Amino acid sequence: MALVAPIEDGKIVESASQSSLNKANSAGGNDMDKDAFLQLLVAQMKYQDPLQPTSNTEYISQYAQFSQVEQMQNMAGSMDLQRASQLVGKEVYIKTTGSDGETKYVQGKVDYVVYENGKAYLSINESLYSIDDLDTVVDGEYLAAYDKAEEFVISVNKLPHVNNVDETDLDTIDELEKAYNAMSDYEKSFIASDVVSSLRKYIEKAKEIRAALEEEKGNNAD
Repeated sequence: MALVAPIEDGKIVESASQSSLNKANSAGGNDMDKDAFLQLLVAQMKYQDPLQPTSNTEYISQYAQFSQVEQMQNMAGSMDLQRASQLVGKEVYIKTTGSDGETKYVQGKVDYVVYENGKAYLSINESLYSIDDLDTVVDGEYLAAYDKAEEFVISVNKLPHVNNVDETDLDTIDELEKAYNAMSDYEKSFIASDVVSSLRKYIEKAKEIRAALEEEKGNNAD
């Protein structure tokens, strides 16, 4: 697994992705595979005290225990892979802790899953993160409502102060009123009350401007 480390002022800067991978690799490095266990077992048999030899039953028991642990690890790895595969296409939050103890959150969509050395890794924004660092899976409806509310608030904030509104702003105010009325109650719950209050003031101001324009138009006709 190749890593590219960012450099700042001639020093390697640990990214959130690197923190996640380093922690996963460190944990994985403590595992003993079957070959290593058999080598230790052979060495134990080779150098045992001939006057007090270890019984075959004990060797078989040790190997059986290791095989059971290995099966449990393989099962856990398979479950991690299945769990990770179900996250493809979903929006998630990854929580990592760097070597400096600083906690970082990464948000993004899971593009694909990599399975390596018994570990599942999520590809998010072209970086890999261990499934163990998964913090939150964002509900699709929640994310859509949040994004819509955020876009709506930005549009309202772009309007001039209510006292400076003129006829050039009327269409925008109409569009915002229409967009708000078209929202579901769930979507509206994401918009702060002060933003809704501001929108109502803009709507009232738009009515005043239109009334003034109609009155001016009538006076000119006379």
